[in-house]
Amino acid sequence: MTRNQMVPPFYVTTPIYYVNAKPHLGHAYTTVSADVACRFHAMLGEDTFFLTGTDEHGDKIVKAALQENISPGEYADRISRLFHDLWPLFHIGNDHFIRTTDPAHAVVVGRILQKIFDSGDIYFSEYEGLYCFGCERFYMERELVDGKCPDHGAKPETIKESNYFFKMSRYQDWLIDHIKTHPDFIQPERYRNEIMAFLREPLEDLCISRPKSRLEWGISLPFDDNYVTYVWFDALINYISALGYPEGGAFHKFWPEARHIVAKDILKPHGIYWPIMLKAAGIEPYQHLYVHGYWNIDESKMSKSIGNVVDPYHLQSAYGADAVRYFLMREMVFGLDSNFSESLMIERINADLANDLGNLFSRVLAMIHKYFDGCVPKIAPAVRNGETADLFEISRHATKTFKTEMAGFAFHKAIQTVWELISAMNKYVVTNAPWELAKSADKKSRDRLADVMYNLIEGLRVIAGLIFPVMPQTSRTMQKHLGIGDTDALSSFDRISIWGTTPPGVKLPEPVTLFPRIETQKPAAAGKAPVEPKPMLNLKPEISFEDVTRLDLRVATVIAAENIPKAKKLLKLTVDLGAEQRTIVAGIAKSYSPEEIVGRQIVVVANLKPAKLMGVQSQGMLLAAVTDETSVVVAPSAGGIPAGTVVR
Repeated sequence: MTRNQMVPPFYVTTPIYYVNAKPHLGHAYTTVSADVACRFHAMLGEDTFFLTGTDEHGDKIVKAALQENISPGEYADRISRLFHDLWPLFHIGNDHFIRTTDPAHAVVVGRILQKIFDSGDIYFSEYEGLYCFGCERFYMERELVDGKCPDHGAKPETIKESNYFFKMSRYQDWLIDHIKTHPDFIQPERYRNEIMAFLREPLEDLCISRPKSRLEWGISLPFDDNYVTYVWFDALINYISALGYPEGGAFHKFWPEARHIVAKDILKPHGIYWPIMLKAAGIEPYQHLYVHGYWNIDESKMSKSIGNVVDPYHLQSAYGADAVRYFLMREMVFGLDSNFSESLMIERINADLANDLGNLFSRVLAMIHKYFDGCVPKIAPAVRNGETADLFEISRHATKTFKTEMAGFAFHKAIQTVWELISAMNKYVVTNAPWELAKSADKKSRDRLADVMYNLIEGLRVIAGLIFPVMPQTSRTMQKHLGIGDTDALSSFDRISIWGTTPPGVKLPEPVTLFPRIETQKPAAAGKAPVEPKPMLNLKPEISFEDVTRLDLRVATVIAAENIPKAKKLLKLTVDLGAEQRTIVAGIAKSYSPEEIVGRQIVVVANLKPAKLMGVQSQGMLLAAVTDETSVVVAPSAGGIPAGTVVR
């Protein structure tokens, strides 16, 4: 979409996530942060491009695939889809999802490697060093902590082999000078200082290949087919390959304004390897690197190896996308570590969203319907010019501060200023007591009531606009019920702060509950350990154990699939149950194409009475998790389970 040509574009990226494991809370935080920033800059009238994706080569992918007895390509496809399918559930609006197995990406990697090789910055040599298979890179002694990898806590193995090396050391002085002359290159400042401290020591040249005798799953070097590219040298190039480097119009338009968002564990590759790679290839470095901290669980870093990861699919299903987005942006100070617990998130949802925002919204709209038949009241000019000043000034200050803090990636501060406006509006309701004004029949009181209610509607309109980057669906719901449509918050940030733009006389829909309170389990009795609050599920009536035993659940493999004519949601599946094959009709067509579901293992209710659906006899039912229009099949926890295996 073309906007003001005088306004510079905005290009933001997440790291491409490594597919050695499923998505977790840290991935969600990074991606939501990028989405919030992108939505905000779009509101400023900028052309935006938002990139995310998956990193799919390297040792760890091969090992993970071997554990599940499938090929690396099949494993990468499976995990990449989990990331791809997760982001729409969180209202993520990325423009492109790149995979390092994309053929177009491999072509660009080859061009960059060849260009740097031809310039003399890549050489062949034998090397002996300390290699961490978890990080898939060599470490220097001074980088280790008590002789162990700082991220995985394991002692690196000594490896001696011949490889290709990139002359990073040649560009060390250039990088130091670039960071000094561009003090906002790496933000926050603590991470800039961390990189500068690292650069005080001589840089070692970077090993950028792996012999195919040890690893075949990767992009072959263009100048030596016996080697594949080091996973980081491959992965980092995605930021330009996605834009069609070197000829693509998107590259020329967006790359000069590139911003990368990463977690602090990958600061070094992005703060040292990547800018030097760009310099060696004759490409201008990115504009900014924004580095955030970790989400800690019980004061410990969230880690797949520790096993304390938080499942974002669960959070979205239990609490809703906007509530989770709000918590992530409000709770973490960008750049610092933060603690996560569901009990803390429930407290935030109940206090901030259900009580502060939700009650204000439903209360104001209920009074509009009660006192003005659901129509925005007309204001006498004298009243409008008189007592609106305080609330208007608070609103204008909130809008100005929000804009400044969002531009600086201080998301928590931007949200705080919105809640200051919400607090002021709640106080405004109590101070002006519309219910008391409504009791009087004199014109002055009626005019005052209209003024108060109009101001509250305007304040809600401002709030709906400001929260759009963080809670887009809630913003749209608020706009709809304020009678201003879906485009107000999306069209222009400056328009939000113009007081008095809601036209009088507009008929408003009935109020809705934005965020229902989450009722939690009762606290533990005295002397017992406290119970972690959990959301109370809306469960169906209880059944007995005997009812459960009547279900014959079996693992099945989908061997064929096709669309059913005139049925948009249904697929006809042929499944292998070991001893026999069956036909099952499944309502998953909006989530899976026939090609995507073939080969997958599913869980089916094998003893369900056959039924004819859209003219097809269905001999069973598959299990799926359903959210809105999305259906995700419930698959066995590990691949390669024999068809027909009983699920107990």
